[in-house]
Amino acid sequence: MLKDSRTVKKYSESFRLKVLSEIEQGKFNKNEVCQFYGIGIGTLYRWIRKYDKYSLLNKCIRIETMGEKDKIKELEKQISRLKELVVEKDLKLFVNDIYLEALSDELGFNNVEDLKKKLESKRSSKQSKGGK
Repeated sequence: MLKDSRTVKKYSESFRLKVLSEIEQGKFNKNEVCQFYGIGIGTLYRWIRKYDKYSLLNKCIRIETMGEKDKIKELEKQISRLKELVVEKDLKLFVNDIYLEALSDELGFNNVEDLKKKLESKRSSKQSKGGK
């Protein structure tokens, strides 16, 4: 088996934390610390994630046109309205279920399913008489 001629660098945990603290203190920026210590930028970003130093990552700022902002607001309003409609529909279904339970009790059925079967059989018999 051939050995690769590259040198593998292993950094101690204290060294990693020292490098990150130097960036946090403002002694170096990320590029400078990589050049000074000979660290790859990918290695540095892995350390940032590993040690939860997310404040060192670049901030992402989203720039939008007014049209995009308006579209987002419009979609958020639409989502809000649809959520209201779903809640309203659920309430109506809940009330209908309560009415069916009360009606089935009042008419002497054991449960709502028995009432539904009876109503369905009446509906199908009316349709068969009307269709002849």
